[in-house]
Amino acid sequence: MTPLDLSEALRALEEKRLSLSAIVDELFRVISEREPTVRAFLTLADKEELKAQASAQKEKPLRGLPIAVKDNICTVEFPTTCASKLLERYRSPFEATAVARLKAAGMVVQGKTNLDEFAMGSSTENSAFGPTRNPWDPERVPGGSSGGSAAAVAAGEALAALGSDTGGSVRQPAALCGVVGLRPTYGLVSRYGLVAFASSLDTIGPLTRSVRDAALLLSVIAGHDPKDSTSLPVPPQDYTQGLRPSLAGLRLGLPVEYVPKELGPEVLALVERWCATIEELGGQVVRLSLPLTEYALPTYYLIASAEASANLARYDGVRYTLRVPAEGVGEMIAQSRALGFGREVKRRIALGTFALSAGYYDQYYGKAQRVRTLIAQEFAEAFQRVDLIFGPTSPTPAFRLGEKADPLSMYLSDLFTIPSALAGLPAISIPGGRVDGLPFGLQLIGPRLSEARLLSAALALEEALR
Repeated sequence: MTPLDLSEALRALEEKRLSLSAIVDELFRVISEREPTVRAFLTLADKEELKAQASAQKEKPLRGLPIAVKDNICTVEFPTTCASKLLERYRSPFEATAVARLKAAGMVVQGKTNLDEFAMGSSTENSAFGPTRNPWDPERVPGGSSGGSAAAVAAGEALAALGSDTGGSVRQPAALCGVVGLRPTYGLVSRYGLVAFASSLDTIGPLTRSVRDAALLLSVIAGHDPKDSTSLPVPPQDYTQGLRPSLAGLRLGLPVEYVPKELGPEVLALVERWCATIEELGGQVVRLSLPLTEYALPTYYLIASAEASANLARYDGVRYTLRVPAEGVGEMIAQSRALGFGREVKRRIALGTFALSAGYYDQYYGKAQRVRTLIAQEFAEAFQRVDLIFGPTSPTPAFRLGEKADPLSMYLSDLFTIPSALAGLPAISIPGGRVDGLPFGLQLIGPRLSEARLLSAALALEEALR
C-alpha cells in the first residue's frame, strides 16, 4: 500500500477498496518500521483498541480514520505533556474543542506527537524526551515546534495531524518535511484545550499530505466556540466546496524582504520558477516591499516571551504533576521549576519577565505591541494591491541536528513566518521543490478570513509544482 492521504483513504473506504482495519494495520506497520528512527510520537494508541474505536465511528463522515495530535493539545485518552518533565504524567480532565470536533465527525486519536517543550523552538530538539528526526534525512531536524506531527505525516505514520502555530510552528516543519501546513486566521479555530504559550498568537492548524486534506480538516475544526473568548463569531464553513485549482486573475505579491540574496542561488532560482508557474496559471506576480519585516523577529520574541512568562507562572509544583520536596513553599516552587523546565523555556521566561518588569514594560513590551500594530497595517495596505502574498516558508531546508546551537540563528528559522503570525493572518506552506535534495516550502499568506481563496490558490500551485 502506498502512503495514503486523508481524502484517498476516505474514497478507498467508500468504494470498499480498503477496510478500516487494513488502513490501521498499514499505519502501524510503517510506525514499527520507521518510528525507532523518526521518533515522531510520545504516546501511541494500542492497535486493537484503536481499531475498536475506529469501527464504532465508521458511519460518521470521516469514518473512524485516525489522526495524530500534537502533545500540547489536550486529549482525555493520553497524557498531555507538552514534551516537558513538568507535565510528564499530566492527564487532562477535558479535551480541546478541535479534538472534540474531529471526534464528532468520526476521527479517532492515534497518538500524541513530539514537540519543542511548551512549543518553544524551531527544531523539536528542545523536547525533554529527545528530538524527532526528519524522515528525509535522520541526521536533520524536522522543524518545530510541531516537528513530531510533520514528521509523522511525512513518514507515512499518520494520515494527518494537528499542530499549533505561534510564530510558524505548523508551517516551518511542514516546509522542512515536505508536507502541507495551514495556519488559520487567528480566532477561526478555537484555542480551548491548547496549552497556552503566547495567547495572542497561538493557533491550531492541520498538517496533511495535500491541500485538499487541509481544507477538509479546517472545515471540521473551524467555527465559533463560546469556551474561547478569542474565538471569532463566524459560522462553520465547508472549505472543500468551491475548492478549485485556479490562479486566474489573482495578483500575488512577492516581498523583496522575503528573497534576500543571502538565500543562495538555488533558492533564488526556485523562487523564479514559482513566479513563472504563477504566470503560466494566469496569475500576476507583483513585486512589493514590506519594510517592517526586519522588526518582526524582535517584536515577536518580546511579545511571545512576555506572554509565556505570564502563562507558565501556573506551573509551580503545587497544582500540577512535578513537585520537588523542599523546605518552604518558595523553595519548593523554585526547585520544581528549575528541574521541570528546559533551557529554552527558562530563557524565554527570563526574557519575558524582564520585558514586563517595572520600568521596562513600556520600553519593551509596550513598544513591541505598537510595532505589531504597524506590521498588521502594512499587510493591510499590501492587500490593497495584491490578493495574496507568497515567498519561501523558511530561509533554508532542514538543517542538521545540533547545527543551530546559538539561539539567535535558531530564531532566524522563523523569519518569514513570524510577520503574518503577528498580524493574525492565515497562511499555508506547501511543498515548493527541492534545495540540496531536501524539501523546500512555498508559503502563501492571505488577508483575514481568506482561507477559501488561499486554499484554492495553494491547490493550483500544488498541482502545478508536483
